[in-house]
Amino acid sequence: MKRPWWQSAVIYQIYPRSFQDSDGDGIGDLAGIERRLDYLVALGIDAIWLSPIFPSPMKDFGYDVADYCGIEPMFGDLATFDRLLAAVHARGLRLILDFVPNHSSDQHPWFVESRASRDNPKRDWYIWRDAKPDGSPPNNWISDFGGSAWEWDAATGQFYLHAFLKEQPDLNWRNPELKRAMFDVLRFWLDRGVDGFRIDVLWHIVKAADLTDNPPNPDWTPARTERDRVLQLHSTDQPEAHAISAEMRALANSYGERLLVGEIFLPNERHARWYGSVERPQVQLPFNFQLIENDWKADRLRTLIADYEASLPAHGWPNWVIGSHDAPRIAGRVGEAQARVAAMLLLTLRGTPTLYQGDELGIGRVDIPADRIRDPQHLRQPQLDIGRDRSRTPFPWDDSAHAGFSTGEPWLPLNADWRTRNAAAQLGEPGSMLSLYRDLLALRRAHAALSVGDIALLDTTGDLLAYERMSGNERLLIALNLGGGSVMLPRSGDHRPVRCLLSTRGVWDLSDTLAPNEGAIFELEDD
Repeated sequence: MKRPWWQSAVIYQIYPRSFQDSDGDGIGDLAGIERRLDYLVALGIDAIWLSPIFPSPMKDFGYDVADYCGIEPMFGDLATFDRLLAAVHARGLRLILDFVPNHSSDQHPWFVESRASRDNPKRDWYIWRDAKPDGSPPNNWISDFGGSAWEWDAATGQFYLHAFLKEQPDLNWRNPELKRAMFDVLRFWLDRGVDGFRIDVLWHIVKAADLTDNPPNPDWTPARTERDRVLQLHSTDQPEAHAISAEMRALANSYGERLLVGEIFLPNERHARWYGSVERPQVQLPFNFQLIENDWKADRLRTLIADYEASLPAHGWPNWVIGSHDAPRIAGRVGEAQARVAAMLLLTLRGTPTLYQGDELGIGRVDIPADRIRDPQHLRQPQLDIGRDRSRTPFPWDDSAHAGFSTGEPWLPLNADWRTRNAAAQLGEPGSMLSLYRDLLALRRAHAALSVGDIALLDTTGDLLAYERMSGNERLLIALNLGGGSVMLPRSGDHRPVRCLLSTRGVWDLSDTLAPNEGAIFELEDD
C-alpha cells in the first residue's frame, strides 16, 4: 500500500528569527535558513515547518499578520522565499508554512478599514459588539494572554474581540467574504508550491453566534493563567469550525499530497473529531501535545499513549511533539539524561513526530535577563513564569562569535553553554545528543517498523516504559528507563532480544537490564 509522504516523515520546526541570520542584524532570516539546509538533510528530517514569516508589527512575533501574501522584510522578500522553496525541494525536503486564520494584526488593511466606521464594508470581517448597558464588555471571555478578550474602540463606540493581544483582532469566519479572502491566501501559497500548512489555533476560528458567557472553571487557582478562570465552551471548538477545516482539506487535496497540521488543545474525544470522516476529512494531523503537557512518569506516559491511540478514528494517523516555540525545552524540563530518552520515545512511537530546532542539541533552560525579555505573554503575567523566550533563543552553530548565528548581537541571548553545546562540537562527538538524533532518524529510515509499523504497549511497572513496533516479519522492542535505577528488560511472549540496534548511552550491547536513564531499541526473534 502506498502511504502518503507525511505518514513516514519527520517534521522539523524552524523559528525563523532564531535559526540563522545572514545580514548581521541579529535576527534570523530566509537566506540564513537556505544556508543551513544541508545540516537538515544530514540530520535526516523530511519536512520543514516555518513559524510565521509574513509582514508583521511583531507585537506577537509574527502571529500578528499585516499581510497574508507577503514576506516580512526582516526575513527577506518573495524572491528570497521562492529561492528557499526551490532549494528545499531540490534537496528532497518539503516546506510547510504557518497559517494564522483566527486573527490578523490591527495594522492589517482589513482591520484598518473595519474600524474606520460602523458602516464600512469590512466592518463585519471582524467581531464587533456593543457594550452592555453598564458599559462593560459584551461577555466574560478572557484573552489567552490575560485580561478581557474585548477592546473598546472609542472612535466607533463598540468593542472588538481579540483572543490574544488587543493588537490581534479576531477575524469573523461567519462572514462569507472574509472566508473567501482567507481561502485565497491558501491558494496564493499553494500555487507557489508550498507543501502544506500548520494552522495556528485552528479550534479558535469560529465563536458561538450568540457570544454566550463562558462558564466559570471550578478548578481554577491563581497558579493558573487568567484565561483558565473560565472554560472556553463558547469561544472555541464550535461545530462550524469543523466544516471550515473540511473545506481547507478539500482545497489542499486539490493540489495533490499537501499536509494540514492543526494546532488544537482539546481532550482526546474532542481532539479526534478534527480528523473528520473518511467521506469528509479534515486536517491530517491535529497536533498532539500530550508529551509536553504531562508529568514525565512511565505510568502516566503509558496511559496517555494508550488512551490517545484508542481515541483515534480508524483513518486517523497519530503524531507527537516534545517541544515547540511555545513550550519549555524538553532538556530543561526533564534533564539531559532523560532528554535522550525523550528523543528515543518521540522518534519510535507510532505516528509523525515533529522536532523543534535546538532540541537535537539538548539545549536546556535558558535564563533571560529581565531587560532582555521580549515575550508579551510573560510581560502580561510575569508572576506565572510562563515566558516563551527561553525556547526561542538563537541556534548555536559553532564556538565563533555569537555562536555562528549572526555577526551582530542576537535578538535574544544564547544558551549559556553555547561554546560547547553547539552543532559543530556535537557533529564531531559520537556520543552527543546530536549524534543520537541522527542515529535515531537513520534507524527510522532503515526500519519500516519504526516509521509506519504497528505498536503494542507492554504491561510494565515502575520506571520502565516499553512497547513493540511491528511491520511484516520485523519486530522491534523499545525499552525506556525513566528513572535513576537499573530496571529489568520486559519479556515479550515467545520473542527475545537478539541484537541492540541503539542505546541512548551510546553503548550497544545485549543485556537483561537497562542502566539508569537509558533507552534502547532491540531486534526481537522467536525463541
